Amino acid sequence: MPNAQCPMPNNYQASRFTVILGLFLTVILMEFSTPTEYVFGYLYTGPILLTNAWYGRIATFYATLIAVGFTILNLFWPENETIKASTIASRAIAVLALMVTGILSDRLRRSQEAIAIARAKLESQAELVKVREDFASTITHDLKTPLLGAIETIKAFQQEKFGSVSPTQQQVLATMARSHQTSLQLLETLLDIYRNDTEGLKLNLAPVDLTNLAEDAASSLIELAANRRVHLAVSYGDSDWRRALWVQGDALQLQRVFNNLLVNAINHSRRGGRVEVVLEPQTNYQVVKILDTGAGIETAELPHIFERFYQGHSDRQAKGSGLGLYLSRQIITAHGGIIWAENRLPTGAMFAFKLPVYPI
Repeated sequence: MPNAQCPMPNNYQASRFTVILGLFLTVILMEFSTPTEYVFGYLYTGPILLTNAWYGRIATFYATLIAVGFTILNLFWPENETIKASTIASRAIAVLALMVTGILSDRLRRSQEAIAIARAKLESQAELVKVREDFASTITHDLKTPLLGAIETIKAFQQEKFGSVSPTQQQVLATMARSHQTSLQLLETLLDIYRNDTEGLKLNLAPVDLTNLAEDAASSLIELAANRRVHLAVSYGDSDWRRALWVQGDALQLQRVFNNLLVNAINHSRRGGRVEVVLEPQTNYQVVKILDTGAGIETAELPHIFERFYQGHSDRQAKGSGLGLYLSRQIITAHGGIIWAENRLPTGAMFAFKLPVYPI
């Protein structure tokens, strides 16, 4: 197909056509005014290359066809000359050279177009990286900093540094503080996900006991579970004895996975329900299961449950941002593990992950 080019003034196009036509006529004149054994057909490569550069593929095809036609025609006209075998061979080589010139010039033009497209994509990606950097900067400075200031101010009011505060006002301040803390956690999660997607998750690996992390996470969330009337427990599978589950991991990042999965289970459990962390050592993997007694997950949603911003449309009790599970998948995947979700019968859901065993 012809090149997609910007419109040009008619006189500019006419001057281009005049140059190509002049070159063709010059070569034709040299061909037909000299003996047949003198082959000037190679000079047609000049107008063929210019045609390809200025007019594109179809015009190049016709220019090559014209050049080949005149090169062959010179064998038979003028008619009073004797045709030698060597002359036919020279003309055949010239024709082949012209055809190769036409084909290679077209491929060269297409390669240049592909390079131009690739360069444009790289420039677009560079712009996208800049936009992402600006996004991270906005989260860090323009949103996170004011939130931290607001939280500290609310704490000062709660501590009555600006005067006495009534019990009703304390309740309002506590609600405001929780709301700001939730917003801050969301911003920090967004920033972490951005960094993980662009820079990769950087882990500080060391031997870690998942049992300790599970117990610490459960202890820190006892109050949240109590407020929602949810029983929270840690068990060790088929054993009644506490067992260590050693893995090679980043304790801080794995702690975030426990917190995300437990908060998710607590928030989606009905009052009077139960959330249980089950720790199961296996031959090659350490398995952690978080079980709840909520409404479960619709089967169609299971393949998407760990996607970014996915919230689903189930009847589960609470809705989140859709980022906690996505971040958890990033962390477990970076550790060489697997995370998944299942429905439980008759009710509830299970979120689980497994990590390679670290031999002690």
